[in-house]
Amino acid sequence: MGWLPAQGRLAAGLLVNLAASICIVFLNKWLYVRLGFPNLSLTLVHFAITWLGLYLCQALGAFSPKSLQPAQVLPLALSFCGFVVFTNLSLQSNTIGTYQLAKAMTTPVIVVIQSVAYGKTFPLRIKLTLVPITLGVFLNSYYDVKFSVLGMAFATLGVLVTSVYQVWVGAKQHELQVNSMQLLYYQAPMSSAMLLFIIPFFEPVFGEGGIFGPWTLSAVIMVLLSGIIAFMVNLSIYWIIGNTSPVTYNMFGHFKFCITLLGGCLLFKDPLSVNQGLGILCTLFGILAYTHFKLSEQESNKSKLVQRP
Repeated sequence: MGWLPAQGRLAAGLLVNLAASICIVFLNKWLYVRLGFPNLSLTLVHFAITWLGLYLCQALGAFSPKSLQPAQVLPLALSFCGFVVFTNLSLQSNTIGTYQLAKAMTTPVIVVIQSVAYGKTFPLRIKLTLVPITLGVFLNSYYDVKFSVLGMAFATLGVLVTSVYQVWVGAKQHELQVNSMQLLYYQAPMSSAMLLFIIPFFEPVFGEGGIFGPWTLSAVIMVLLSGIIAFMVNLSIYWIIGNTSPVTYNMFGHFKFCITLLGGCLLFKDPLSVNQGLGILCTLFGILAYTHFKLSEQESNKSKLVQRP
């Protein structure tokens, strides 16, 4: 997208992530509910296709790999495994509404991590926008008639690991002076190798319900399609965070839950009560307030640059 201006590239990256993220939520949910495809095995397929896609990209000259030490990428690979595994387990164990709204808690957790671990400061008005977002998440989770302790445990672990992962994605790109493709090119195969050792302890490998079980051709095609979309999601996450920030990426991500909630109601008959509707409005109010304040901040910074002699 080098031929596009900076704002056009960012808009294109956001649109790709929006479309791919919504598609993969429904496709993965369909694979879990209708086919019973094993969770960790599906994650391994996603990692493998992500690495294959990046290998083809570098072979076509889209980017040049940069030599990195395994120890430099290992923490990111571990957090990537936890991020995908726990979010998929959360999706498998919860309704789409609870899954998507629990992810909204990633934003305040990232703010805490960046403030405590990296000394980053956020204006008070930005912090206050987290209040309606958190309240909205609480309302939706509390009134979800399919609430389960196990599902919320997976959702909580998913939020914690995802927050750490997204902070590290931005930090590692700046620390190692690599772009999104260069970093993911090393991290994806390392994460795949980790899962290869883990899967046999938790899921069957051969036979009924295993990754090499008697799946139909249509099931195999859907799994491969899920892997291709996962590649687009992973790459766009790295690219957006590298060009903006983890908090901005999460604020954009909150808009996606409106469409996924609607889709969950239509495709999987997930319930949506009046109180959950109020929770959605609270979350949207917080998102819109954050967007307004960030745009005002950017305009103020531009004015200062113009006025500087």
